Amino acid sequence: MRRAQGGWSLFLRAAVVLVALGVAFVWLVLDENPERRPILALLQYVPYPAFLAPAIAALIGSLWLGWAWRVLSAFTVGVVLTSIMGLCIGHADEGYGHIRFMTYNVKAYLASLRPNGFGELALEVMLHDPDVIVMQDAGQLMKLEQTKPETYQALMGKRQVYGFGQYIVASRFPLKDCAPGWIPYRNQKHSFVHCVLQAHGKEVDLVTVHFTTPRDGLNATRREGLRGLDAWSGNMNDRLVQSGVLAEHLRQMKRPRIVAGDLNAPESSAVVKTLLHTGLRDAFSSAGFGYGYTHGHSLRPGVSFLRIDHILVSDDIGVTQTEVGGTVASQHRPVIADLLLTRQ
Repeated sequence: MRRAQGGWSLFLRAAVVLVALGVAFVWLVLDENPERRPILALLQYVPYPAFLAPAIAALIGSLWLGWAWRVLSAFTVGVVLTSIMGLCIGHADEGYGHIRFMTYNVKAYLASLRPNGFGELALEVMLHDPDVIVMQDAGQLMKLEQTKPETYQALMGKRQVYGFGQYIVASRFPLKDCAPGWIPYRNQKHSFVHCVLQAHGKEVDLVTVHFTTPRDGLNATRREGLRGLDAWSGNMNDRLVQSGVLAEHLRQMKRPRIVAGDLNAPESSAVVKTLLHTGLRDAFSSAGFGYGYTHGHSLRPGVSFLRIDHILVSDDIGVTQTEVGGTVASQHRPVIADLLLTRQ
């Protein structure tokens, strides 16, 4: 291919450098603590095409330049595809005491508006056939036992069920001591649910939680630009407060732990890292392959681009495989993990 000359060459080189610098900046921000500045924390919620498209465009432009420029552009694309987009290449643990676990923000209030919304949720659950499932935004599903018993049976099967507020915990293994806990923020009452799961001769502390949504803060910045940063900052800090309070609850638990739900934050955020610092690890990062995006398919890009639903486990629990489910039944894909209650 003939190399670009003169002004066109200068333009292409400048474009390659600017894109590389921009990607390097985002990489460093996401690798450190994005929440140290509210405006930087917004980068965690930007759809990945906003980073990938200019990187690919710069790579194409570099074809008219020398090899050094092509290598720089290829490296830039590689950083986007791996670090910025959150590529995971996990490996299976060894051990015994297998359970299939699933977390799912079912958005039941939206499913109720569709002709077969609850049936779609039931089909998604049956497809993955979890031994234990925790659901968020699921309060309306408890009413199905009386109004649509066939659909309720399809969803819950022969699992023991505990429900509180928006949460449902359903398990083929015995549950005991199920109760709500509290993670308030700005005088707002907010809950999580804790149960003790008894399986394969072990007891496990099981927590499901749904942190406050980033929707209002993101909408404020989209509509008002920098003037919306105050709303976003408060919204971001609410999740940080909730995460910190939940972390204190987790530190009091002495059994192996599973914490799962819609955390409304990616793994790079301080929201998730606060929980990881209690001795947990992310199941998809540990044994998943790919990006594991769970949210975004109902938004304008039309594809999932955020991994904000998580299964976190303590180090004494093994993970052999983690995957995400389908997009039809909810605005969130479920996360499914095959766990080993005794990790070797």
